[in-house]
Amino acid sequence: MLNQARPMCRRPPPPQSYGGQAPESKRKLERKYSRIDDNYNSLEQVTDALARAGLESSNLIVGIDFTKSNEWTGARSFHRRSLHHIGDDQNPYEQAISIIGRTLSSFDEDNLIPCFGFGDASTHDQEIFSFYPDERFCNGFEEVLTRYRELVPHLRLAGPTSFAPTIEMAITIVEQSGGQYHVLLMIADGQVTRSVDTEHGHLSPQEKKTIEAIVKASEYPLSIILVGVGDGPWDVMREFDDNIHARAFDNFQFVNFTEIMSKNVDRSRKEAEFALAALMEIPSQYKATLELNILGASRGKAIDRVPLPPPLYGAASLGTSKSSHSSSFHPSAPSCNRHDTAVGKSQPASSASDNQICPICLANSMDMAFGCGHLTCSSRLRTA
Repeated sequence: MLNQARPMCRRPPPPQSYGGQAPESKRKLERKYSRIDDNYNSLEQVTDALARAGLESSNLIVGIDFTKSNEWTGARSFHRRSLHHIGDDQNPYEQAISIIGRTLSSFDEDNLIPCFGFGDASTHDQEIFSFYPDERFCNGFEEVLTRYRELVPHLRLAGPTSFAPTIEMAITIVEQSGGQYHVLLMIADGQVTRSVDTEHGHLSPQEKKTIEAIVKASEYPLSIILVGVGDGPWDVMREFDDNIHARAFDNFQFVNFTEIMSKNVDRSRKEAEFALAALMEIPSQYKATLELNILGASRGKAIDRVPLPPPLYGAASLGTSKSSHSSSFHPSAPSCNRHDTAVGKSQPASSASDNQICPICLANSMDMAFGCGHLTCSSRLRTA
């Protein structure tokens, strides 16, 4: 169990329910809520628009993709650097966290942000790790960014990609909060893994579990925003929202960060456009949870996800402080700038075990060799 569940919120008066309406009728009913214009020039204007559209309160949860593909999917959009490159300027992950954090901070009363990583060598597509060993939350998006920079040099990127564990963790947090409204911000460089041996018209195991988690999440006051960074491709993610029909409400939104931020317009205008694209459905989703009578309700049957601690990989300690409400944050790991061969640098960290991971499936060890000397895992040969 997380040791930092948010206080219970009062359950609002029972509003009109959707009853037994068909999914299409539900969608039409949700759309009656006020839409947000698309002509804003600053994040402050977007925040004001969200409030006018009906958003009252929100708690942010952050999930970060640490799969191996981050090393090459910035070839066009991030000057051939790893998307987790740590430098003087913010990388795409840091930019997205900063923009969404600044936009939603005024709706978050306690400003505590649970943060998790997935897809690295310790979690693959089965688990998630907490940003802190004691599972404490970050105090504001500024600490999220600081902690992210501390962690990156100590991580081993791996795979495959599945969003299911992160979504299940968010469901656990919502349930433990007594049904408070949350927004899960997942930032990823690629789509859910679909292996070459997945038949046409069928779902890969990762796709199936991710869809099941999104459907399950619609039973809770939880909105899911997937931000795509890097070069893509994103065709499957664009179709996800339209192809999941069993949800209680439309709880999933995909936004292409790279496409918006590469436009030749003023930076503040780009930031406002990205924030708007990511958050414009939030007011109607928030009100949908009222009409479904799930806001402030504890269901008592949530998936009880428990995060792993952050990977150490030789670091003596990656933060053990118990203080989660302190306004001053003290770095608990060596400065990222001292790690010249770390994940966030131009030459990502690697080890003997890293080099033995199959570069195709990003999960199994390489135990077979071609005549030319290139290595792979035996499962790849069986499906070739």
